[in-house]
Amino acid sequence: MNADFPQIIKDVGFDFIWSEEKVWALAGPVEDMALAELVWHFDIPFLWKEGGVYDLTPREVLDNPETYQKEHERTMRADLAYPIDIMRNKGHWLILDGRLRLMKASVFGMYRVQVRKIPRKRIPEITK
Repeated sequence: MNADFPQIIKDVGFDFIWSEEKVWALAGPVEDMALAELVWHFDIPFLWKEGGVYDLTPREVLDNPETYQKEHERTMRADLAYPIDIMRNKGHWLILDGRLRLMKASVFGMYRVQVRKIPRKRIPEITK
């Protein structure tokens, strides 16, 4: 993990780098999960402002769509037909892919989302 990342990203983030394409290629069951189990992501700066890195929270985008129009538009283009890929990490379900889908589900007032729980034993299959 990059030494310049904010401490909160180091505290809750993964300790490996993965390929989204490899995550998408995995087969696995899809199940329902309460959106409430994943909304903690909204308070962590997993997004970034123009020219920044990990300096914008999903909640800031959701609460200020005019200010963060680019990220809000990306959120609203997210395709909810795909599940959110998650993995257990440091006591939480952490998103591998689908943060924008989670944000859009929240905007739409959804209480449940579709997820794929990727077991940690599959890390070698998804690393870059």
